[in-house]
Amino acid sequence: MSKEPSTSKEKRKNLRKDDGSKILKVLTLYEYLIKLPEAVQDRLYSHPPTCLTVFRVLPDIAQQFTLRILFIEQPVPQSVLSSWVPANYSSELDESIEVATNLHIWKLTGVSGGLKGWILNSTFKKKLKVALMGGGRSTVPNSDMTADPKARDIDFLDSYAYERWECILHYMVGSKHEGISSDAVRVLLNAGLMVRDTDDSPVITSTGFQFLLLDMATQVWYFMLRYMETVESRGLDLAQCLTFLFQIHLGTLGWDYITDEMSENLQAFLQHLREFGLVYQRKRKAGRFYPTRLVIEMGQGNSRTSERMKNKERYIIVETNFRIYAMTDSDLKVALVALFTHMLYRFPNMAAGILTRDSVRTALRSGITAAQIVRFLTVHTHPQMQDCGMPQTVIDQIYLWENERNRLTYTDGVLYSNINTPNDYETIKNYAAEIGALVWCDERRRNIVVSTDGHDDVRKFWKKQPKSDPF
Repeated sequence: MSKEPSTSKEKRKNLRKDDGSKILKVLTLYEYLIKLPEAVQDRLYSHPPTCLTVFRVLPDIAQQFTLRILFIEQPVPQSVLSSWVPANYSSELDESIEVATNLHIWKLTGVSGGLKGWILNSTFKKKLKVALMGGGRSTVPNSDMTADPKARDIDFLDSYAYERWECILHYMVGSKHEGISSDAVRVLLNAGLMVRDTDDSPVITSTGFQFLLLDMATQVWYFMLRYMETVESRGLDLAQCLTFLFQIHLGTLGWDYITDEMSENLQAFLQHLREFGLVYQRKRKAGRFYPTRLVIEMGQGNSRTSERMKNKERYIIVETNFRIYAMTDSDLKVALVALFTHMLYRFPNMAAGILTRDSVRTALRSGITAAQIVRFLTVHTHPQMQDCGMPQTVIDQIYLWENERNRLTYTDGVLYSNINTPNDYETIKNYAAEIGALVWCDERRRNIVVSTDGHDDVRKFWKKQPKSDPF
């Protein structure tokens, strides 16, 4: 086999450059919490489950130091705290201090002798003690005293949760499936995962396609973060909803919890979680609900859910003739492949399609990039293809189809023609280039195109200039 020329390699490298599309960024709990107003953070810290959840996201050093000073009633001097860490771990200590102070858990205060010292947020300190020692009164108590006559086991809860969540994913890819609630559609639009098409129907975006590539636990976490951006517009309290979410996140799978003492706002929030598959409730007046695996493993990218489903996710076979075989009986997985493939056949446990120029360009017009298509096919490659990998000809062709759409760019502009002399032409061209308004120029015909934004400036400049005599 002949060696690939270096120029060909360079061209292939250029085809794979990122097209500048928006990259989906999933915030961690820490990144989300520091964006909240300090007043909201203080309200969150008034509940032990939230304090325990926040404590778990602290760096190891911050956790150790928080426990050390948890029962100390006076500030600890900075020098003392620094002496607890060897000098070669100073960067880790600085990171821990930054995280704890951004979360308003550690506060700097004065100590004797005019020095500075660290002290814990009093509210966080009190409630973390309660959480660690198993005290306090839960706002969603477990109903172990009164057994549910229609109790649900873990298998049922898993089946229910995945069915409800897949309804949302089915809706995103436009496959024929039962509809979803207006609340879920609102979150998808607000998150930029879908947009309104010309006929007002929601269609998936490039960001939405990246969302589909995430594991289920990360999908739920991202979805709930974007949902929290809308709770206040729904008349709900953000701090109250977050506290409830953290509390059931720490719940036990298979246990039921009573709703008798929940406020009306929390009852409404619970119904939204029910629609998304995060909790199961037989009916609204049942008086109890069950957290599902979706909320308990929310945000855990390496969760048991992901591990169990890993082998089932590798179901795609790609041939050098651009044929694609989806070895699955899942309507959702087939619909994902159909986003960029022309489907030919559908059998009980397998679907066949072909990558064509039109099918890929349709996906590209929806905002999906070639890099995302290649990554999707690579991530879901069938185990039997692991040794040979994705056919290089298919990868190259997908990028070439995308590159076809990038050969021309369209820019609005204003044409300046019939310029009398070369001096006048150079004057206008140089000024337009200086202000960044020059789009195109033709020296032979003395034509210049400037951007619409820069047209007024160029026109005013030219009116003030003395005109050259064409003779």
